[in-house]
Amino acid sequence: MSVPRPTLCWQVCEQLGQDICAGRFASGEVLPPEPALCERFNVSRIVVREAVKSLAAKGVLDVRRKTGTVVQPQEHWQLFDPDIVAWRVQAATLDARFAADLMELRRVVEPQAARFAAERITEDEIRAMRSAFDAMAAAVAGQGEYVPADLAFHAVILAACHNQFLRQMQGVLSVILRTSFTLSSRVPGGPARSLPLHEALCDAIEARDPDAAERAVVALIERAGRDLHAVISPPVPVSSTTPRRMPSLMLQRNN
Repeated sequence: MSVPRPTLCWQVCEQLGQDICAGRFASGEVLPPEPALCERFNVSRIVVREAVKSLAAKGVLDVRRKTGTVVQPQEHWQLFDPDIVAWRVQAATLDARFAADLMELRRVVEPQAARFAAERITEDEIRAMRSAFDAMAAAVAGQGEYVPADLAFHAVILAACHNQFLRQMQGVLSVILRTSFTLSSRVPGGPARSLPLHEALCDAIEARDPDAAERAVVALIERAGRDLHAVISPPVPVSSTTPRRMPSLMLQRNN
């Protein structure tokens, strides 16, 4: 089965999103007018308007009648949006503040989630958690992918809380966790070092020991924080020689 080609609107949205996340368009800056964007991307005004509308819905842009389309400050962005997270990672502009905030969020949510899971997990969920851990161990040994198995492991723990609000947050938290796991896994030997910590967490939840589960997940988060800082610190600045307007991408039109 073939993978659907991205639409023209999405291609424009993605490139503008990446440009903004990389700092090529700064907060408060007005984007080039529609005709210039149409020329750059070789698309119609309708496509540009739809792309701008998508970015505005994500909080990245603000369309003002007399001023034009203005880049919004980062605090207005939908930072949990999967696209924005991906664009920030691809832009290589992540810094120590990003790592600190991400780890703080994990410390707020995961220790209590581990306690709830240890108290409430079902036998089926224990089997699913152990299966995900086994997949992580296999990936460390060179068989399979580590990050999807890591995500599945933590997803079981969140589900095992049996809390309707945490269940609703699971999609958002998975974006944050995927970013953390993907970046941390770039550290040489990172997955192998974290595997025993995951096993300790798995064992504690299986034993239905909330205190041990909390200690295990805190140790895991601290290890992940050190790996994350090793990957993205010091911050990678946008090159001063980067052109403020990229050359036309000549996007390919869908047939």
